[in-house]
Amino acid sequence: MRLIKTEEAVGQVLCHDITQIIPGVTKDAVFRKGHVVREEDIPVLLSVGKEHLYVWEKDETLLHEDEAAEALREICQGEHMHSTPPKEGKIELFAECGGLLKINREMLRRVNSFGEMMIACRHGNFLVKAGDKLAGTRIIPLVIAKEKIEQVRKVCQGGSILRLLPFRHKRVGILTTGSEVFHGRIQDAFTPVLEQKLAEYDTEIVYHELFDDDHEKITSGCLEAIRQGADLVICTGGMSVDPDDKTPLAIKNTGAAVVSYGAPVLPGAMFLLSYYQDAGRSVPIMGLPGCVMYAKRTIFDLILPRLMADDPVTAEELAGLGEGGLCLNCPVCTFPNCGFGKGV
Repeated sequence: MRLIKTEEAVGQVLCHDITQIIPGVTKDAVFRKGHVVREEDIPVLLSVGKEHLYVWEKDETLLHEDEAAEALREICQGEHMHSTPPKEGKIELFAECGGLLKINREMLRRVNSFGEMMIACRHGNFLVKAGDKLAGTRIIPLVIAKEKIEQVRKVCQGGSILRLLPFRHKRVGILTTGSEVFHGRIQDAFTPVLEQKLAEYDTEIVYHELFDDDHEKITSGCLEAIRQGADLVICTGGMSVDPDDKTPLAIKNTGAAVVSYGAPVLPGAMFLLSYYQDAGRSVPIMGLPGCVMYAKRTIFDLILPRLMADDPVTAEELAGLGEGGLCLNCPVCTFPNCGFGKGV
C-alpha cells in the first residue's frame, strides 16, 4: 500500500472499500477495492472524508483484507454453511439448514488471540434455522503479514471452528407419571407442553402411556417405548426426592447409564439424563421435573436441541451450565436471544 493525496489519485487502484455513511439512509461502499479512480470521483471521495487514499502496491509478503478474510473463512466454515463475498474486508457465514451450532471454543480463542484478526460468532449449542447468520471474519488493518495467516492455519489444522449438526427425525416415547393423573383426579397438563415443544422439530410420538407411581411399571414402560422404536424417551413428573417420587429409580433400573440426576439450572434442577444402549442405538431417557410443565423456558429447552442433533451431553457440560443457568423469567421472553444457558 502507498498513501497518496486524494487529488493525486486519478488512475490509481484502490486497495480497500470506501464507505459512505448517511445516518438513517445508508452505510455502504461507494467505491470497491480494485476501483480505478476517475476525475469525477474526487469530489465524492472528499465528501466522505477521504483526503488521502491507500492505493495498492503488490507485496508478496502481505495479504489484503479480503484475502485474509477468506483465509479466516476457510478455517471457520463447516458443512451446511455458505459464505458471502468479501464486503468492506468482511465475510459472513450463514446456515443452509436447521441444526445445532457447535463452536470449537479453544480454537476460536486462540485465533482471536493472535491479534490483527477477528472471528465473531453466535453462541454454540443452540438451535439455528436455515438462513441464520452464524459468524463474521475480518482482519483489523488493511493488510496483514502472510506468515501470520499461515501460523493461524497451522493452529486450526484439526478441523473447522464451526460445525452445524442437522437435526434428525426422532420417534419419541412419553411416559406421564403420577397417581393424580393416572387415576383421573387432575388433567394431564404436561403432555400438551411436550407436544408443543417437540413440534418445533421433526418428531413423531410413537408411544404415550400414563403410569401410577410404580417404579417397576415405569421401568417396563421405558423399555416398551424403546422396543416400539422410540429414539428418545421422556418421563414426566415424579422427579423430586419425596419418597413417593419413583421416576429416577425407574430410569436407573432400565440399565441406562445415568449422566446426571440434577443440573445447575433454574428452572430444572431435578432433571435427569441417561442413555440406554439398544442394539447399537444410544437412546436418551430423560426425567423432566414439574417446572417444564409451567415455566416458559427450562433445562429441557437447553438439552432438547442437542438430543435432536445426536450430540451427546456429558456430566461435565451439564455442570458447566451453572453460569447462565438462571432464567430471569423476563416479562417478555426473548429466548434464545438472552443469557439463559450461555455460560462459558
